[in-house]
Amino acid sequence: MRTFWNINRTVSALREWQPNCWIQITCPNEEDEKYLLEDLKIPDYFLEDLKDKDERSRYDFDDGWVLIILRIPYVKEIRSRTPHTTVPMGIIIKKDICITVCNWETNMMIDFVSYQQKRNVGFIDSVDLTFRLFYSAAVWYLKRLKQINTLIEESKRKLDHKISNDDLIGLLRLQDSLTFFITSIRGNETLLSKLKFKLPVDELDADLIEDVTIEMNQARETANIYSNILDTTMDTYANIINNNMSSIMKTMTSFSIILMFPTLIASLFGMNLINGMENAWWGFPLACIISLFVAGISLFVFRRRSWV
Repeated sequence: MRTFWNINRTVSALREWQPNCWIQITCPNEEDEKYLLEDLKIPDYFLEDLKDKDERSRYDFDDGWVLIILRIPYVKEIRSRTPHTTVPMGIIIKKDICITVCNWETNMMIDFVSYQQKRNVGFIDSVDLTFRLFYSAAVWYLKRLKQINTLIEESKRKLDHKISNDDLIGLLRLQDSLTFFITSIRGNETLLSKLKFKLPVDELDADLIEDVTIEMNQARETANIYSNILDTTMDTYANIINNNMSSIMKTMTSFSIILMFPTLIASLFGMNLINGMENAWWGFPLACIISLFVAGISLFVFRRRSWV
């Protein structure tokens, strides 16, 4: 999908391209790629790099074109092992042309346009647009981190009542999501520090960069805190499971030992030897009484020692 936005004084849709407008391309099809490659003449490998979901945050220059790859948060609508992850978004700049390309439709970009329209304020230039996208990405990382924290607390409440494999697997998937977030945020921070010296930055951009840096630092620290909490939580529940397993094994072993004594007595009286009880009517009841007595004594001793 291709959209042209006027960004001079406010963000409003245009029917066709105009100088200094913003071209937003989401989930590009063949027609969109043909427009980028043949009409705008952008390097073809720019698009190939943006199709790679694992492409890291970086910038590149080629024949006057500037490619900036920013990793943004993304939530998969379908069931997945890692529902919260990150995807690359490309910002392509050359003189009066500014293009954003993302092969995934994200809530961040929808909210970004809506928020700028509500503010009724446009962008000074493509550099201002670039750094505001960085700022929006940092804010959305914080939003997604709050959602992840809510899921963590919900799983912990369930595990407090009953330890379930599904809840433990859910926590493990959230740990994977936090790993993706931390890695992507660090990459964005490194990219931002480099762009400060590569793009024409004025005084207003410098203030915006400072705000972006603060938000990025907060997002990274928050992700690290949640990751550490989740690590501790997983270790705690692993210890609880091991402790429960040890208690069960101790109980089963204790009962096995207790039952071993009646089995031994029955085996002794059941041997094909003369013991004077073969023809007595009280032989079998006596063997049962002795077995129960020994088992009771064993159970009493085990309980006194807290073995059962």
